[in-house]
Amino acid sequence: MTHILILNGPNLNLLGTRQPETYGTITLADIEAMCAREADKLGVTFDFAQSNHEGEMIDLIHSTAAQGIILNAGAYTHTSIAIMDALSSVNKPVLELHLSNIHQRERFRQRSYISKVAFAMICGLGASGYPLAMRAMAEHLAL
Repeated sequence: MTHILILNGPNLNLLGTRQPETYGTITLADIEAMCAREADKLGVTFDFAQSNHEGEMIDLIHSTAAQGIILNAGAYTHTSIAIMDALSSVNKPVLELHLSNIHQRERFRQRSYISKVAFAMICGLGASGYPLAMRAMAEHLAL
């Protein structure tokens, strides 16, 4: 059975209250529930995790048994060569995900280290990007 890791980075635990004009009012728990419904439809399993700590995210990437990784790295997208290196080290497909459109935001947010190792990016669709990312990953893994 296809197994996917959905990994969320720093400050995403504050969804629903943090900058709702940018990120909406849905919580991370709501997004996890959306992913569970999508997993049932797709017939896949998934792990859903969030960390504010770069090293913990790297440990999760290194230890996952998942066949593919969906990553919303938050601000680490723009700063973490270490996460990029971890993703390239595990030799698993990566789909980069963002709630907001990073290309319409501050200039420093328009650079992504994750994109260098991801087969695709979804951004700007808010929480609805998560089930879409799961479908895209399931299709990619089935190729």
